[in-house]
Amino acid sequence: MRPLESAELIPLMGAPRDPLESAIENLHPAYFALVMATGIVSIAAKIEGLSGIALALFIGNIAAFLGLWVIMAVRAIRFPRSFLRDIADHSRGPGFFTWVAGSGVLGSQFILIVDSPALAFALWVLTLVLWLLVTYGVFTALSTRQSKPPLEEGINGGWLVAIVATQSVSILSTLVAPSLAEGKEEVLFLALSGWLFGGMLYIWIISLIFYRYTFLKFTPTDLSPPYWINMGAMAISTLSGAVLLASAHSSPLLEKFAPFMRGLTLLFWATGSWWIPLLLILGVWRYLVRRFPFAYDPLYWGMVFPLGMYTVCTEKLAVVMRLPFLLIIPRFFVYIALFAWGATALGWVIGALGPVLARVLGLRGFSASKAR
Repeated sequence: MRPLESAELIPLMGAPRDPLESAIENLHPAYFALVMATGIVSIAAKIEGLSGIALALFIGNIAAFLGLWVIMAVRAIRFPRSFLRDIADHSRGPGFFTWVAGSGVLGSQFILIVDSPALAFALWVLTLVLWLLVTYGVFTALSTRQSKPPLEEGINGGWLVAIVATQSVSILSTLVAPSLAEGKEEVLFLALSGWLFGGMLYIWIISLIFYRYTFLKFTPTDLSPPYWINMGAMAISTLSGAVLLASAHSSPLLEKFAPFMRGLTLLFWATGSWWIPLLLILGVWRYLVRRFPFAYDPLYWGMVFPLGMYTVCTEKLAVVMRLPFLLIIPRFFVYIALFAWGATALGWVIGALGPVLARVLGLRGFSASKAR
């Protein structure tokens, strides 16, 4: 009996898996961090006078937003098991909150970049619905899961995207309220409540993360890119408070809470600022001391977002609270955010799109690892 040829073994073993199909099945739900990062860097560029860059990023963000929705829909339909499994996964489940935050940031762009309140309102409705579905869907799935990882494996900075999502609802609610014919005060009450709840949620989650950092074993692998959300969650909370304060003069409801909002907003900014030196030191430890390799990861978009958000929130805080000496920070921080966005985008093109381009061009032996 002659041995089977390799070509004859393929029907028995199954044809090789299509790389594009495999990429869609394993696509991280946190990929909407791309929309979050691009959107906030666009807004940062706009407020710092870089209107051309802001508009270009805005147009690109619309394309990214629509493209990701199509890809995620294909993933949910084509690979429902993988999609549903992610919801109850302690590492990947919180990534669904980027869907909420990305929609909220894009809605804010429609007001701040092109002054289109109608489209912003449509995205506000989408953001609010997504927040309800993701918040109660993910936390219910994680709570009722019978097999759970230990704290050191289950918690990471990505969990704080839940705060970012909540505050994005608050900010967009405040921005769309002036364009409403009816229900303005109700929407502002929703914005105020969301802002306060986001601050409370940060206390819950950051307590676990800080405990994990300081009392449990910590390796360079544990310091995943979303750890910068430790600062970013406070930055967007600052922006949410500052936007509410800017609207206080036209709202009897917000005017009553203005002194309280001023103190809490400054607290959020101070906490976010405190994180920056520590995160830089930990980054040096990870990449230079422990020599952790650089490689593109979609989670790096969660590292770009806080840089852009810190730029925007500091600018807004300085204006609303009349602290002109703080304006020097966004003047140079915007370029740090733009550089981080460009570097991550380049890594995305090389690391993620490289294999797809190679397949289209008919190149063989090209792998994602080589692309990185």
